[in-house]
Amino acid sequence: MSLQRVLTGITTSGTPHLGNYVGAIRPTVRASRQPDTQNFYFLADYHALIKTGGDPARVQRSTLEIAATWLACGLDPERVTFYRQSDIPEIPELTWFLTCVTGKGLLNRAHAYKAAVDRNTAAAEEPDAGVTAGLFMYPVLMAADILMFNAHQVPVGRDQIQHIEMARDIASSFNHLYGEHFTLPDVVIEEHVATLPGLDGRKMSKSYDNTIPLFAPKDQLRKLIMGIVTDSRAPGEPKDTEGSALFQLFQAFASAEETDDLALAYAGGIAWGDAKQRLFERLDQEIAPMRVVYEELMRDPAQIEKTLKKGAEKARAIATPFTARLRHAVGLRPLDSLATAKAAKAGKIAAPSFKQYRESDGMFYFKLLDAKGQLLLQSTGFSNPKDAAQAIARLQQQGAAGLPELAGQLVQRSGDDALATALAHFTPATDT
Repeated sequence: MSLQRVLTGITTSGTPHLGNYVGAIRPTVRASRQPDTQNFYFLADYHALIKTGGDPARVQRSTLEIAATWLACGLDPERVTFYRQSDIPEIPELTWFLTCVTGKGLLNRAHAYKAAVDRNTAAAEEPDAGVTAGLFMYPVLMAADILMFNAHQVPVGRDQIQHIEMARDIASSFNHLYGEHFTLPDVVIEEHVATLPGLDGRKMSKSYDNTIPLFAPKDQLRKLIMGIVTDSRAPGEPKDTEGSALFQLFQAFASAEETDDLALAYAGGIAWGDAKQRLFERLDQEIAPMRVVYEELMRDPAQIEKTLKKGAEKARAIATPFTARLRHAVGLRPLDSLATAKAAKAGKIAAPSFKQYRESDGMFYFKLLDAKGQLLLQSTGFSNPKDAAQAIARLQQQGAAGLPELAGQLVQRSGDDALATALAHFTPATDT
């Protein structure tokens, strides 16, 4: 099985809470221990600037808190590449390369931008009132984060699916213009990751001011839990688990057996104060050991800085040579290399190539060109770029043997011999 590159980032704009832990931090730390994966975890502090304009202390504090949280929760910086986004200068450079191949129309369709425009329209204001270029360009920066390391998989929430699709579109545009440099990333949706309710029963979110900080001191944690909103049913009255924020929080941390026990207690009329005490004890059981590590790390920010710098070195060992390759691809080359390049081009043996692209009908296509640029094979339209890329991969792996399976999606523009010869260029050699 080939090594799969997986990339995850967290924006450094707030203090981690229980919802962040259950929905993102805990599952990604577990995933980092899977075999056959190369994992990249980063602190998205460039992204934070979009949300925190005028509050630099908040960005710095959040960066420290989130880094300490990931490490306290078990992320092993020796096993993964753990870095701060702003320590990788190649990322903003790649952002500009990608900006130059990204259509404004694509960015106009981004959900966050459209939501801002809709709010302004509803308030009878100018459509772009209060909209920064940072918000508008956010999808391109996110694409650069992903494509810099040619991630195969990007675990995200459902609200981020569009950004991965846009990253694929942007990568395809670049590849079409400058050759195959980027892997098209796949979105990974964690179907069973819980969305936790907050203190008031709504989704736990900083926007609702209803969060429970992950590493709140023990006394504060107990006080917050005792303040969770419940109904007015008295001790002895049966209580419903359905829709109970308290029960949902317990379930996110407890075993199936523990959850069943609490469900029985609900049916038996457990007092709300006793149920909250059970929740507090169960949460503290899991969090307390990590809280100790977290507090130690927070007292030693220099150690965290050292860890992030070391991670940045690992990341740049990939990013620096890859960016040099991309600079050459787009034409940012030393002038004294021109004569050498001409000589190399004259002696170079041209090769057939696949080109993947998107047409104005919104469909994705590919074509196969021979060494002289003559069209050998043309696809019909695919509804998404992943299907087109998979078809190309099949032809590259199987050669002419892969043609019958794709016959309904291909239009041959050359003779069988010329097409078979071109496809053979891509087919991996086999030992004899």
